[in-house]
Amino acid sequence: MAPPRRDLHDLNRRSWNEATKAHNSHKGDQAAFLRAGGSTLFPEELALLGPLQGRRLVHLQCNAGQDTLSLARLGAHVTGVDISDEAIAFARQLSRETGIPAEFIRADIYDWFEVASSHDQRFDLAFSSYGAICWLSDLQAWARGIASILAPGGAFVLVEFHPIAAMFDERLQLAYPYHDPEPLADGAVGDYVAVSREGLVPWGYQPGVTDFHNPEPGVQFLHGTADVITALLDAGLALEVFREYDYSNGCRFFDAAVMDEQRRFHLPPGVPTFPQMYAVRVRRPSTP
Repeated sequence: MAPPRRDLHDLNRRSWNEATKAHNSHKGDQAAFLRAGGSTLFPEELALLGPLQGRRLVHLQCNAGQDTLSLARLGAHVTGVDISDEAIAFARQLSRETGIPAEFIRADIYDWFEVASSHDQRFDLAFSSYGAICWLSDLQAWARGIASILAPGGAFVLVEFHPIAAMFDERLQLAYPYHDPEPLADGAVGDYVAVSREGLVPWGYQPGVTDFHNPEPGVQFLHGTADVITALLDAGLALEVFREYDYSNGCRFFDAAVMDEQRRFHLPPGVPTFPQMYAVRVRRPSTP
């Protein structure tokens, strides 16, 4: 079995460093938004996570920490892990400026799994969401890592964009395979915040960086939903929930998409629906 492609992960780290600067340029005073009680979370992930007060939670691929701090505000003891230097530096600064405590660790999650497991770190909940799976080169190692850091009875929640939606370009033209064993070479991180605008920045979108072109290439990995769920089952986790949604929370994939009052982007009238998101909750058994 081939190990995770850390060489490609490092390409993506540099690509995310550049994109994170552009993303945050559109988001104005995020600290003020969070200090005033704002949250970047959507109802779907909150329902799947359940009560958070006092729970030990790790946010895998946490990006720049906005969701992580929103989770911490709800009472969880949160650790955020991400490969991007820029994202983690911003997350730590945002934690200081908001006064919301959280630990942020800059690491490839495969490396972090090894360290956390060797130190017998355990969490009640693990969480990952929205554009995370496509950066994972080895689903089996990822799933084993999740199983290794969950406490007995602990759960992992994933809310993710659907690979069917990823098959289409912004004009709703079929452009990519559903899944592919070969990495997708043209995977540089783009400025999806500029495309989604108020969908991702409900407190006031700012123009910020315009016409962003990422100078750092990136590589993505195309995984089907069965690939994800099977990897989690093979790691000994029990499936509790699998759901599909015909809308996208916050993120506009298609030029003709229509946003509703809950910041969900729907396919336009006359276009047959297909799933744009899916959710999975798995649990580590309480006893061996």
